[in-house]
Amino acid sequence: MPQIAGAPEQQPSPGYQLRVVQEVLLALLAGEASHGYQLRARLQVALGPLAEVLNPGHVYVTLTRLEKAGLVRAERVGQADRPDRKVYELTADGLDRVDEWLRDTSWPKPAPAEFHMKLVAAAAAGLGDPVRIVDAQRHALLAGLAQAQRTALAEPEGSVAGLLLEGVVLRLQADLRWLEACAQYWTSMKGKMR
Repeated sequence: MPQIAGAPEQQPSPGYQLRVVQEVLLALLAGEASHGYQLRARLQVALGPLAEVLNPGHVYVTLTRLEKAGLVRAERVGQADRPDRKVYELTADGLDRVDEWLRDTSWPKPAPAEFHMKLVAAAAAGLGDPVRIVDAQRHALLAGLAQAQRTALAEPEGSVAGLLLEGVVLRLQADLRWLEACAQYWTSMKGKMR
């Protein structure tokens, strides 16, 4: 599953991680001041079942870091029959960072690069059979794809989280096609290396 940058979280199934980005929280605050629970609820709506792997405390830790960095400010708001609540809002620097993030068109580094280097190193050093490594990776991706497809099918029609899950499924399918190309290459290389 595509990674959302930030601190690592537990993995729901093979092949993907979910992380909360500072920029996502800043962008959510750009619309209106909110407290941590509201922000977590908005993330859960956006991510659907994928939000289950979010560490509940991570939003609050990230908000504290953003406050220390001067990107948000917090105000304690009293409640009648509950403890005071911290409400966060963007500072001018926080709004600038959101604007910069929204204009940024860079894409996360391609996942295949590290795996490709693993295959090359295994072959060069005689540490393992690249075809077997590809097969193991393919097996893990197929399990992740099956899980993502089941989760996507369980989403209601028109769900915003369904759109994210569709992207996950398509990304995993593309990774599997690339693994097929890797298997073909390394299989053909076995005959040439003998």
